[in-house]
Amino acid sequence: MSQETIGEAPRGVRLFYHLPPESKEQVMLTTYNQLEAVLAQETSLGTQIRNRLRAVSSKPAVVNISLANSNQLLFHACSHPGTAPDNDIWVARKRATVLRFGYSTWYMHTKYQGDEQKFAEKFVLGPRAGDYAIHGGGVPVRVEGFEGVVAVVVVSGLKQEEDHMAAVEVMQAYIKEMR
Repeated sequence: MSQETIGEAPRGVRLFYHLPPESKEQVMLTTYNQLEAVLAQETSLGTQIRNRLRAVSSKPAVVNISLANSNQLLFHACSHPGTAPDNDIWVARKRATVLRFGYSTWYMHTKYQGDEQKFAEKFVLGPRAGDYAIHGGGVPVRVEGFEGVVAVVVVSGLKQEEDHMAAVEVMQAYIKEMR
């Protein structure tokens, strides 16, 4: 059985500015109805991300999708047995970063070269620095015509580049299929 691979995560902050809609970092739905369809179908986005993770790795990972304006959980599943409570803590930290800054956690990681202390000092996070993670895997979902992030997709359990790209690749394919 040949194992699939995950694409390379973009490197360098300059890659993220002024992105065309088809770029690997931009995940934009054109209508709110598309968001509802993405999240409600039998073959939901979460299920497809989980299945992608199963195809590329035997390691356990968590897929979590929640609305941005509340803590309403829309999807939560593990790719394989063996996740730990720590995965859910990482999910919460990645989600908090996406919601506060409006960018993916991989973007924030790249922007600050993975230096969490520099990141914490820049935003004067103090004792709350542990509430945020600048490790790949948290991706904002936006809807054209709506201000800000409407949902957050988080993958946690693989290498941070793989967490990020597993979510983004599936989201891009899903959106392309819907159009």
